[in-house]
Amino acid sequence: MCLMTDDKDVLRDVWFGRIPTCFTLYQDEITEREAEPYYLLLPRISYLTLVTDKVKKHFQKVMRQEEVSEIWFEYEGTPLKWHYPIGLLFDLHASTTALPWSITVHFKNFPEKDLLHCHSKDVIEAHFMACIKEADALKHKSQVINEMQKKDHKQLWMGLQNDKFEQFWAINRKLMEYPPEDNGFRYIPFRIYQATTERPFIQKLFRPIASGGQLHTLGDLLKDVCPSAITPEGTAEITFCPIR
Repeated sequence: MCLMTDDKDVLRDVWFGRIPTCFTLYQDEITEREAEPYYLLLPRISYLTLVTDKVKKHFQKVMRQEEVSEIWFEYEGTPLKWHYPIGLLFDLHASTTALPWSITVHFKNFPEKDLLHCHSKDVIEAHFMACIKEADALKHKSQVINEMQKKDHKQLWMGLQNDKFEQFWAINRKLMEYPPEDNGFRYIPFRIYQATTERPFIQKLFRPIASGGQLHTLGDLLKDVCPSAITPEGTAEITFCPIR
C-alpha cells in the first residue's frame, strides 16, 4: 500500500495548529455579577461545540439558570457554524484580524435561520462520521470505512474529541492508503469555501491523475473548479478544506 501520510512532521504541525481566542459574554445577557473574559487555545481541526465546555461553565457561573438556554457563538455579528472546523471558521471570517480571536458567547435568541441546533456531542460525532464516510466513498468506494469495525470508528472519533494525535492517526492512516497500481485515490475529497458569495462552498469530482498519466497539482484543481480565484500573477486567495 502507498500512503498519502508519509510526512509525519507536517501532519503533526497541522494537528497541533492552535488559534488563541478570547471569549466574552454578550452585553445583553443577564448576569448576577460581571463576567470575565475566558481565553483558550482552540485546535484548528476540531469543532467549537466540542472544545468549549469550559467556556460554557465559566459564564454559567455568573448567570441565573432561568436565563440560560442553548449556547451559540458569533464573531462581529456573524453566527459561527458549529459544523465547520474551527480553523475554517477563522480563515473565513477573521484571518486578517489581530489575535486573540474575539468570539462573543450567547445563551439566548438562538439564530434559527443561520445555525443548526447541536444539543449534544453525539450530534457532532454523527456529522463528523458522515464527512468521513463521504470522503471514503470518493476515495475508495467506501470499501475502507465499511471494512472497519465499530471500535475503529469510535477510536477515530475519540482521537479527535480528546485531541490525541496518535490515537486518531492509528485509524485514519488506513483511510489515506491506496494500492500502488492506482497512483492515488479515485477522486480527491475537497471543498472550497467562499465567504462572499451565496454559494457557501464548491465541491465536484476531481481525479488526482490526469488522463495523460501526470499527477494533478492544487493549481490544476483550482483552475478546473474555481478559475476566478486565480489572479493574473498565478496566485490564489482561497479557503481550501478537505472533506476529511
